[in-house]
Amino acid sequence: MPQEIERKFKVTSEAYKSEAFSSERIIQGYLCCDKRRTVRLRIKGDKAYITIKGKSTDNGLSRYEWEKEIPVADAKELFALCEPGVIDKTRHLIKAGELCFEVDEFHGDNEGLVMAEIELPTVDTQHEHPSWLGKEVTGDMRYYNSYLSRWPYKTWKETE
Repeated sequence: MPQEIERKFKVTSEAYKSEAFSSERIIQGYLCCDKRRTVRLRIKGDKAYITIKGKSTDNGLSRYEWEKEIPVADAKELFALCEPGVIDKTRHLIKAGELCFEVDEFHGDNEGLVMAEIELPTVDTQHEHPSWLGKEVTGDMRYYNSYLSRWPYKTWKETE
């Protein structure tokens, strides 16, 4: 089974923008948001994907992930079946040695939240820590996109 291993961090400044080699708008919705699995639709540029993710490990570092490209027209139709709450964000890609940070700048109901993720080949892989990288939030469910679609950042009473 394909496993996704990633670490998540809050971003502390906009310095990452000058390091980005690519930026793209992403719109995504959820057909299923369950603690044991999520089924996500995503339109990224001129492509669309359906993704199934399993339950995260206790530390939040790893989970099953299956993704397939689908026609954009099909994704647009399926959005009508999604649960309430759409994620709208711009993803910036930033090199980190052999790896790459994906920095998501959220819009709409999650405006003000900027998160960085880095996918790792193994759980113990070391990676760079740029100056704009803040507190690690790996495993904190509040920072999962599926959570943010239902409980947007703007509704949080306290932000860290």
